[in-house]
Amino acid sequence: MEYTQEMKNRLKRIEGQIRGVLRMLEEEQDCKSVITQLSASRTAIDRSIGLIVGTNLEQCLREQMANGEEMNSDIVKEAVQLLVKSR
Repeated sequence: MEYTQEMKNRLKRIEGQIRGVLRMLEEEQDCKSVITQLSASRTAIDRSIGLIVGTNLEQCLREQMANGEEMNSDIVKEAVQLLVKSR
């Protein structure tokens, strides 16, 4: 699978968010602010997972169609399992 620059940029932003949370801990900021930032990071990670799994599924299905193959339900099941596993 080809990982796009958009995917990489998302993960770099998440990395920055996590560094920010660590800095907040070191500065002993209030719990509510820390939890808010951690929650935002988790949401960003969940969306990144969805983007990567969805893009991978789309690429697999397009390749099958281009090769004249029928849609393989195993690929769809695997994608769903990856999404469920990520939760």
